[in-house]
Amino acid sequence: MPPAVDAAAFAAYVDVLRPYFELVGVEPPAQPATYLPDPAEQIQAAIDAEPAVLSFVFGVPAASVIEEARRNGIVVVGTATTVEEAVALDAGGVDAIVATGLEAGGHRVSFLRAPEDSLVGTMALVPQVVDAVSVPVIAAGGISDGRGVAAALTLGADAVQIGSAFLATQQSAASPVHREALRGPDAGHTVLTRAFSGRLARGVPNRVTSELTDPRAHAPFPVQNWLTGKFRAAATAAGMPELMSLWAGQSSPLIREDDARGLMDTLVASVDEVFGRLGS
Repeated sequence: MPPAVDAAAFAAYVDVLRPYFELVGVEPPAQPATYLPDPAEQIQAAIDAEPAVLSFVFGVPAASVIEEARRNGIVVVGTATTVEEAVALDAGGVDAIVATGLEAGGHRVSFLRAPEDSLVGTMALVPQVVDAVSVPVIAAGGISDGRGVAAALTLGADAVQIGSAFLATQQSAASPVHREALRGPDAGHTVLTRAFSGRLARGVPNRVTSELTDPRAHAPFPVQNWLTGKFRAAATAAGMPELMSLWAGQSSPLIREDDARGLMDTLVASVDEVFGRLGS
């Protein structure tokens, strides 16, 4: 359930963000009746679309959702930031688990403990999850090249999920400004922040992350996400990275390719080279 935020609290959260609305020339919005679409309707729409894979974050999907997905031939994937979360997902019946280390860009999707208390690195997390669950494990977090893929597979992962490196390619839905930031000098100094959404996430530092450091000034999710979304959209259109959420993982400085197919080819060739060098 979304948190209860009365009119006075909403107005106070708006006041904190007012300078950013002014910078992009957008009037602060009025308080809405709801901040998010209905999750059940979103899940049902996804199942009705019959994708090959349905991936969940921030918890264990309901048994009824997993059952319906399987009836439609859909593989269900859950995401864990700790071993205990992976065990919970395994017990919940998912088909595979993404073990995502603290190096990953975007939101920390912890659900059993606070994300600040669930910051396990990929190198430590993956082999522990592999030993603890019965389903395939997908490694994620801080992997942008073939060396990272080879390391994850060596640790026991069955597959690897890469975010930032593909986000930086011309085929991604990321804005040109975001793609440029992933290759910029600040990409090597990512920060964890709640400033944009109210939930902890990793991205390239900018004006918003440096100014909104007091957690008391952040509205809870999804209120903060809805509010900042109004000026973030305008900032993206205007090419203003200082007001955008520039999600990025810690391995972004390793990004080299700007074409998705080229990146995939390079990854495969690099993994083969690594294992060949090791005599595998």
